[in-house]
Amino acid sequence: MKLKDNIITALKGFGMGAGSVTPCVSAGTVALLTGIYQPLLDSLASLSDPKTWKALFGGRFKEFWRQIGGTFLVWLAIGFVVSILALAKLVSWGLEIHPVQTWAFFFGLIVASTVLLLLEIKNWRFADLLFIAAGIGLGIGIFCLTPSSTPDSLLFIFICGAVSVCSMILPGIAGSFVLQVMGKYEYIMKALNFDNFNVPVIAVFCLGCVVGLLAFSKFLKWLMSRWEKSTLLVLIGFVIGSLVRIWPYSNMQSIESAQLLRTGTVSPVDLQIPSAILWCAAGIAVIAVLQAVKVLSSRK
Repeated sequence: MKLKDNIITALKGFGMGAGSVTPCVSAGTVALLTGIYQPLLDSLASLSDPKTWKALFGGRFKEFWRQIGGTFLVWLAIGFVVSILALAKLVSWGLEIHPVQTWAFFFGLIVASTVLLLLEIKNWRFADLLFIAAGIGLGIGIFCLTPSSTPDSLLFIFICGAVSVCSMILPGIAGSFVLQVMGKYEYIMKALNFDNFNVPVIAVFCLGCVVGLLAFSKFLKWLMSRWEKSTLLVLIGFVIGSLVRIWPYSNMQSIESAQLLRTGTVSPVDLQIPSAILWCAAGIAVIAVLQAVKVLSSRK
């Protein structure tokens, strides 16, 4: 593979990383839009295949590297990691100082992405509405059952990594979105911040990601090959139902804390509605531009 192709792969990994840091467009969706979803799924699935590891332990290193798409995965991982490290501090700052605008931007991104995903579904049937309804019920149920404060134990961080990484490779739902539902999004973002880089937390979280990927990728490949439409509909419904968690005013305590940091007072609370509307519109505009670029590229 040429260096140019490797750099392009790294840039696609950067886009996937951006999707992982922000609870909006999933890394899986970015992979789907950039044409690397199937190769990525094949590479991840091969990592859970015993034949692949037999080649490695049997000394057939070239065969092992070829089966897992080693060069592809390495360059994709480089872009992915650089993106996360570059954006984590920016997102943490936004959530701490300007939570209303930050969540409004994410809210606009998610709503616009969900609408586009629904528009791409063809040949609607009544059963499809039931799948969406089931996803909405699941999203609302998880939000209602998830406590506002979840434990910071390493075991729970490991579980968060395993669960969120599964959603990272699903088109339609972001891993960071799941972290937000599980109440650990801001915690992980702060742990990734260079000023307060928490090695034990990040190490355990990454270990959970690796275990989750190996355990889930092969099942996902099987699931998508048989019930792709139904799976996507349930995921879209889940995102719709979970939007109550992304609503900019779902956590008034964080809004008051941010206002205290900015102005030194919390009374009266400034809801910043005009700026929230503008940032929500900006999020919708970003998705609209990406969709326009996709359409124009497909016509060439």
